[in-house]
Amino acid sequence: MAKIRLDLHGIFNKGSLIESELNRVLAEAVKKRISLVEIIPGKGSGQLKKRLLRFLAQPRIKNLYHRVEKDDKNFGMVLVHFRH
Repeated sequence: MAKIRLDLHGIFNKGSLIESELNRVLAEAVKKRISLVEIIPGKGSGQLKKRLLRFLAQPRIKNLYHRVEKDDKNFGMVLVHFRH
Protein backbone atom coordinates (compact mmCIF):
# COMPACT_ATOMS: atom_id res chain seq x y z
CA MET A 1 0.00 0.00 0.00
CA ALA A 2 1.46 3.33 -1.06
CA LYS A 3 1.27 6.22 1.36
CA ILE A 4 2.45 9.79 1.80
CA ARG A 5 3.40 11.35 5.13
CA LEU A 6 3.16 15.07 5.93
CA ASP A 7 4.56 16.37 9.22
CA LEU A 8 3.16 19.78 10.14
CA HIS A 9 5.46 20.34 13.14
CA GLY A 10 7.89 22.56 11.23
CA ILE A 11 5.22 24.87 9.80
CA PHE A 12 2.67 24.95 12.64
CA ASN A 13 2.76 28.77 12.88
CA LYS A 14 2.68 29.54 9.14
CA GLY A 15 -1.02 29.54 8.22
CA SER A 16 -0.86 29.93 4.45
CA LEU A 17 2.01 27.43 4.15
CA ILE A 18 -0.02 24.82 6.06
CA GLU A 19 -2.90 25.05 3.59
CA SER A 20 -0.64 25.03 0.54
CA GLU A 21 1.20 21.93 1.83
CA LEU A 22 -2.10 20.18 2.55
CA ASN A 23 -3.39 21.04 -0.93
CA ARG A 24 -0.12 19.85 -2.49
CA VAL A 25 -0.10 16.51 -0.65
CA LEU A 26 -3.77 15.76 -1.35
CA ALA A 27 -3.35 16.64 -5.03
CA GLU A 28 -0.28 14.39 -5.21
CA ALA A 29 -2.23 11.52 -3.62
CA VAL A 30 -5.01 11.89 -6.19
CA LYS A 31 -2.60 12.24 -9.12
CA LYS A 32 -0.43 9.26 -8.12
CA ARG A 33 -3.40 7.20 -6.89
CA ILE A 34 -1.98 6.92 -3.37
CA SER A 35 -4.36 5.15 -1.00
CA LEU A 36 -3.28 6.71 2.32
CA VAL A 37 -1.97 10.06 3.51
CA GLU A 38 -0.65 10.31 7.07
CA ILE A 39 -0.78 13.85 8.41
CA ILE A 40 1.01 14.57 11.66
CA PRO A 41 -0.24 17.71 13.42
CA GLY A 42 1.38 16.61 16.69
CA LYS A 43 -0.16 16.37 20.12
CA GLY A 44 0.37 19.91 21.46
CA SER A 45 -2.71 21.92 22.42
CA GLY A 46 -4.84 20.37 19.68
CA GLN A 47 -5.32 23.62 17.76
CA LEU A 48 -3.38 22.44 14.70
CA LYS A 49 -5.36 19.19 14.60
CA LYS A 50 -8.63 21.15 14.80
CA ARG A 51 -7.46 23.37 11.95
CA LEU A 52 -6.51 20.29 9.92
CA LEU A 53 -9.91 18.67 10.47
CA ARG A 54 -11.71 21.92 9.48
CA PHE A 55 -9.59 22.04 6.31
CA LEU A 56 -10.45 18.43 5.46
CA ALA A 57 -14.17 19.08 6.08
CA GLN A 58 -14.40 21.73 3.33
CA PRO A 59 -16.67 20.47 0.53
CA ARG A 60 -14.07 20.97 -2.23
CA ILE A 61 -11.50 18.97 -0.22
CA LYS A 62 -13.95 16.36 1.05
CA ASN A 63 -14.71 15.34 -2.55
CA LEU A 64 -11.09 14.24 -3.01
CA TYR A 65 -10.89 11.52 -0.36
CA HIS A 66 -12.94 8.59 0.93
CA ARG A 67 -12.66 8.97 4.72
CA VAL A 68 -10.66 10.50 7.56
CA GLU A 69 -9.52 8.45 10.52
CA LYS A 70 -8.20 9.85 13.78
CA ASP A 71 -5.64 7.31 14.93
CA ASP A 72 -6.75 5.80 18.27
CA LYS A 73 -3.22 4.79 19.24
CA ASN A 74 -1.56 8.04 18.24
CA PHE A 75 -3.53 11.22 19.03
CA GLY A 76 -1.04 13.27 16.98
CA MET A 77 -1.81 11.59 13.63
CA VAL A 78 -4.70 11.84 11.16
CA LEU A 79 -5.10 9.29 8.39
CA VAL A 80 -6.78 10.29 5.12
CA HIS A 81 -7.94 7.31 3.03
CA PHE A 82 -8.50 7.48 -0.72
CA ARG A 83 -10.52 5.17 -2.93
CA HIS A 84 -9.42 5.33 -6.56
